[in-house]
Amino acid sequence: MMNRIHDALPLLDAYSQAVTGAVDRAASAVVKIDVGAPRPGSGSGFLFTPDGFVITNSHVVHRARTLEVALLDGRRLAAQLVGDDPDTDLALLRLAASDLPHVELGDSGAVRQGQLVIALGNPYGLQTTVTAGIVSALGRTLRSQSGRLIDNVIQTDAALNPGNSGGPLVDAEGRVVGVNTAVIARAQGICFAIAVNTVQYVVMRLLRDGRIRRGYIGIAGQDLDLPRRMVRELGLAQHRAVIIHAVEPASPAADAGIEPGDLVLRFDGIPIDGIDTLHRMLAEHHVGVETTIDVIRRSSRRTFRIVPVETVTSP
Repeated sequence: MMNRIHDALPLLDAYSQAVTGAVDRAASAVVKIDVGAPRPGSGSGFLFTPDGFVITNSHVVHRARTLEVALLDGRRLAAQLVGDDPDTDLALLRLAASDLPHVELGDSGAVRQGQLVIALGNPYGLQTTVTAGIVSALGRTLRSQSGRLIDNVIQTDAALNPGNSGGPLVDAEGRVVGVNTAVIARAQGICFAIAVNTVQYVVMRLLRDGRIRRGYIGIAGQDLDLPRRMVRELGLAQHRAVIIHAVEPASPAADAGIEPGDLVLRFDGIPIDGIDTLHRMLAEHHVGVETTIDVIRRSSRRTFRIVPVETVTSP
């Protein structure tokens, strides 16, 4: 028994050194965010540039009246909201300071299931708390508070608690691979982080515009399993679609001739197997661009031209 413990010591030492090394490189960039609002609260974030840009979760700062950031060295600085995107639960803040500690953003595309990850944050206000675990799964989807799905979410068993939201998930080199965002209530070891490649896409657009442009066509609908007979008779390659329950007056869908009861099969030539797939299609590159929407109406296929307009979620 003692020999087995002795043989395991080098592995335990290597694990410990990996965690402590990552923490040494990243901890000074992790901040505590205090929010002044009708219901005050706090969360986490991290500096990713030396001139004061901070990444956090949208739900930490959304509709905050005032924002104050506490650094590891004891400084407290006022923060300005640069941009907020509830659809991906990400927000960007700016501090009026320079030469600040900051972390390196990694590549979530290089993350592998089973690899070591470390979560840093301020759960329950306990500043710079560290937990470690592994990547449990990749490519998860998570519904944001706005109702849209966030794609390519990282699942981890590194423990998260209230206040961890917005903190970094880092690899063994201390590079950020995700932004910690959620846990499943009453579950153990099931936590989620928004992949850093998604984060970089969103942050660049928040820096440019302060918001994210997304398309709106003006329909309400739900997922529908297509009857087998319909699939067979129409020669369909898919078994699910979206049934439209309502069309907003004077909306792009109304202008295109879409009606309640239509079954949406394709958008811009891409099969639509559910409302979340349609949401993904209504991305920035479709705003203001005429495209096609294929539907089934009264057992026949029809194609309409439609131009999505911009919808903006206000901070």
